[in-house]
Amino acid sequence: MPKLILKSTSGLFAVILFASSGIAMAESPAVALEKKMDQAWEVAWGRFFHKDVETFMDYLSSYEAGKEQAHLPSAEEVKRQYPNPCGYSTGMEDGMILGGAMLSLLCDRFAVTGEEGLRNNSAQVFRGMRRCVTVHGVSGFVARNVCPDDGKSIYINSSRDQYTHFVHGLWKYYHSPLADEVTKVEIREILAAVADRMIEYVTPENDYDFCRADGKRGPLGICRMWNVQAHEAARLPMIYAVAWDTTGKENYRKLWRKYAAEAVAQSASPSKNNPAYALLQMQISLEVLYQLEPGQDLKEKISKVMKNVSTLAEHRLDHSTKRIAKKSAGEMEMLGPDWRQVKEWKSRGGYKNPQWGPYREIWHLTREAGESALIPLVMDKPSIDEVSKQQLGDLILQTDYLHNSSCGIIYHLAAYWKARRYKQL
Repeated sequence: MPKLILKSTSGLFAVILFASSGIAMAESPAVALEKKMDQAWEVAWGRFFHKDVETFMDYLSSYEAGKEQAHLPSAEEVKRQYPNPCGYSTGMEDGMILGGAMLSLLCDRFAVTGEEGLRNNSAQVFRGMRRCVTVHGVSGFVARNVCPDDGKSIYINSSRDQYTHFVHGLWKYYHSPLADEVTKVEIREILAAVADRMIEYVTPENDYDFCRADGKRGPLGICRMWNVQAHEAARLPMIYAVAWDTTGKENYRKLWRKYAAEAVAQSASPSKNNPAYALLQMQISLEVLYQLEPGQDLKEKISKVMKNVSTLAEHRLDHSTKRIAKKSAGEMEMLGPDWRQVKEWKSRGGYKNPQWGPYREIWHLTREAGESALIPLVMDKPSIDEVSKQQLGDLILQTDYLHNSSCGIIYHLAAYWKARRYKQL
């Protein structure tokens, strides 16, 4: 007779009942959580990671081995920028967001476990990220992902979101024991190239836009780095600060200092309606500025903003976990579509975007919950309340990672390992 696993959502406690023997064995919360995270880890690397280009993809359209990513665009489709120059909805949309997030969580996991195998994992992720910034030959341009079909084709419109996680992930990796000296040299060169692109393109004449790979401004405003919303204001000085921190070049330091104080002031009042991904990107940008800031007064202001962002994220976590609880197991197991076959398409700025229908909410909820749990843990010496700990633990225990098709499981892993690193779980 199969074993039955009963979960108490109020106590983070799993009981395994062996009906055949009548013996009940208690499994500690820590062991139960770790088992679930091991499952999520295997799924992230086995289904979302594409070995041909060493990057992570956005969603699954099948649970059948070898067919999980059958929906990805062909090289021919990418070359003609179909369905749109951002690769929206294709599965290649957020590769550098996911790569940066994975590098950061690898650093956290290594700090907890010291597993030597994580060196190879991080090297793989780094190679994929390096590919996205070099394969096209456009210095400092961070492509969203690279087409596995030919290993070189890209969508030409990136975004500040991709750059934010890309730069943050490389910065965390650079300062971790996982990166060897050869890799650190490469990281310095890459981050300098990214900063140089900002210097060249992010000007008043370009409306502070770093432009597409073809040098033209995109129509969506997603590459603008200054004169932006509160949750986006810290992105530009963060890039310059990281370039200075890793290279020591004075011109990057001057640009960091030029924008830093004003960026913090602009960050003071982010909208409570911002989705978790926007708040997370805001938080990791501020993390860099906080860690590198030499002045105590500005450091305290940054910390105050980050605490505010954490509070907003706690509300997001509560909201998203309650929405997940209302979904059936069948709904949460929903697979993503072949975007070519969907019925509804919407146009924005001339970019035609295939719509996922009901799947969009399922994909988003998985991700939103993980991002929301992660945000307060980005604080210096984080301390999350018992409610948030409970919600994170329940989220992990209740998610069927073997039947979840959203890349959001990477953020579940990220929140778990950062919580473990700072002894919050």
